[in-house]
Amino acid sequence: MQHKEKTKISSVIAASMGNLIEWFDFYIYAFCAVYFAHNFSASNNPTIQQASAFAVFMIGFFMRPIGSLFFGSIADKFGRKKSLVFSVLLMALGSFMIAALPSRDIVGDFAVIFLLIARCIQGLSAGGEYGVVATYLSEISKTRRGFYSSFQYTTLIGGQLLAVASLSILIALIGEDSMRDWGWRVLFIIGGVLGVISLFFRTGLAESSSTTHQNKGKLSELVKHYKAVLITFGVTAGGSLIFYTITTYAKLYLISKGIPDVSANHYMLILLVFLMIAQPICGMLGDKIGFRRSILVFATGSIFLITPIFLAIGHTSPLVLVLLLFLAGLILSIYTSVGAIFKASLFPEHIRALGVGVSYAVANAIFGGSAPYIALQFKAHGIENGFFVYLIFMAIIVFISAMFIPKHIDIHKH
Repeated sequence: MQHKEKTKISSVIAASMGNLIEWFDFYIYAFCAVYFAHNFSASNNPTIQQASAFAVFMIGFFMRPIGSLFFGSIADKFGRKKSLVFSVLLMALGSFMIAALPSRDIVGDFAVIFLLIARCIQGLSAGGEYGVVATYLSEISKTRRGFYSSFQYTTLIGGQLLAVASLSILIALIGEDSMRDWGWRVLFIIGGVLGVISLFFRTGLAESSSTTHQNKGKLSELVKHYKAVLITFGVTAGGSLIFYTITTYAKLYLISKGIPDVSANHYMLILLVFLMIAQPICGMLGDKIGFRRSILVFATGSIFLITPIFLAIGHTSPLVLVLLLFLAGLILSIYTSVGAIFKASLFPEHIRALGVGVSYAVANAIFGGSAPYIALQFKAHGIENGFFVYLIFMAIIVFISAMFIPKHIDIHKH
């Protein structure tokens, strides 16, 4: 019994560490965009440059449903381990490509096309990552599932934290001018190298799938579980929008309110540390109160509190700003800590990776990856606060979707 527990813990660590490195690769783009956008845009307007860079960020998200179909099907048909190894290799390839991209001054408009290709490769990889890791952690964690599955977002956010920390350290070493000139490439090189290293974590994974169902991994089989697909889609749509609003757009928002780039980066660093710590704590809370109730609490908090928090953070003292970011992070963590496990619990084993991956990836592509771009479009048209009306509407969608989550998925009833 003790040996099985050790094997489970080592498998959680192995899957999670690969997850951390893969998301570090993915999020380096979001945090570096402000420094490399001018290399790929014909405009001299910083807002338009950033909007262009985040348009590519958004398009990369639209590759995630394709990636989820591909990697989810592999995971259900041939095992979770093979899918996880292949996806991290693809992410590393995308990072190396971005690091080597020529600027617009050298190849003209082809620069942004090459950037888009590299980002789409990373989007394919990320599309498979979420669903397969969520499935894997749900299958090896028979008890305390909220706690163990929370490590998916602990390491996902850890990837973001590592990206922000790396950016801060590099800026301190070489300065912002050098960062805009060539420094951003260094971070993508590091991401690619770490992606290759992460293979050591994943090649040692224990396989979690044991199904022999004849229709495993088939899209036609997934159609039979359309209710689970719709619930996952609805919760993910609003959840992803709020996640990227808090963890990605918040930095741009702080800068737009007059906070220096470096200071905004430090605030995000503090927030991400808090989010990492909050994941397992909120995961344990989900084990106590149930996954369905956790999602409803998150939706309610998002409807009534996220917008006031954002409206206040641009006009307050540094200490209050940090506390407000912590409050937003706590609301978000109530969702992220149990988001993966409740979604995996909705689908049977033979289509679990495909079901979670596709439902999540489509919603995430439409509503998550587009968050910074849409927010910047509202700002460009002079109605910045209109974005928060959109956010509240999507939080209401989360609440409605959560009402249809079956009560039997709650951990305390297993």
